[in-house]
Amino acid sequence: MEKKAKILIIDDEMDLRENLKYVFQMKGYAVEVAEDGVQGLKKLETCTPDLIILDLNMPNMGGIEFYQHICERDVPKYPVFVLTARANMEQFFKDFNVDGFMAKPFEIPELLNEVMAIIEKKNAQVQHNLQKTVSYKKIFIVENDEIFSAKLGMAFLSKGFTVNLAKSGTEAIERMSSAVPEVACIKMNLTDIPGDMVISKLKRMVKTSEIRFILFTYGMAEREIVADIIQHKLGVDKFIVANSEKDLIDAVESL
Repeated sequence: MEKKAKILIIDDEMDLRENLKYVFQMKGYAVEVAEDGVQGLKKLETCTPDLIILDLNMPNMGGIEFYQHICERDVPKYPVFVLTARANMEQFFKDFNVDGFMAKPFEIPELLNEVMAIIEKKNAQVQHNLQKTVSYKKIFIVENDEIFSAKLGMAFLSKGFTVNLAKSGTEAIERMSSAVPEVACIKMNLTDIPGDMVISKLKRMVKTSEIRFILFTYGMAEREIVADIIQHKLGVDKFIVANSEKDLIDAVESL
């Protein structure tokens, strides 16, 4: 079951507070309410909101003071959307790390659209960050030298990768289409098909077109001369002259 996004509404106008609570609950959000900043801080002891809708002018503790309480080094711990009775506050809020603001009075559908857009954007950013943290954990290594292939496999396994090995370009094309990795390291001088041609073939196949490809060779001077040419071939994300397993690991991590 998909987790509901949580909204904390802090506003001293009871009718507005309850109307907003009803509207957002009808849209599938989990909603907490508070009538001032003091209650808002109390709610944060048990609630971690995806967005705080914050009124500025409230008794006991207003929005500015509440905002200062939830900031660390001038950055709020939670996304904040500010409600204000003053329409000319845009420049003022540019100096604050808030996700948006709206002047009172406002239309509730307009506020709803703004809030939904903010939460969707935040969720998309979270997903993007999660994807970045798990990127390139499935790797395919294509190397015909069994000793170096085994060393590469062990080196990437020690870094937490799931590793598949192939000894030829033909084997790589066949197996990669059914066990698609995030990244593939392919030797340029394979015994059957040159590595750049293997990459070109895989790049044109729908299932393997999104793989990131590193083409590598060993530390030979004549190979370095063609590096710039190879780098711009179809599908080659990086061309390197590798002298050790670390060179390939660094290349993968640099992607």
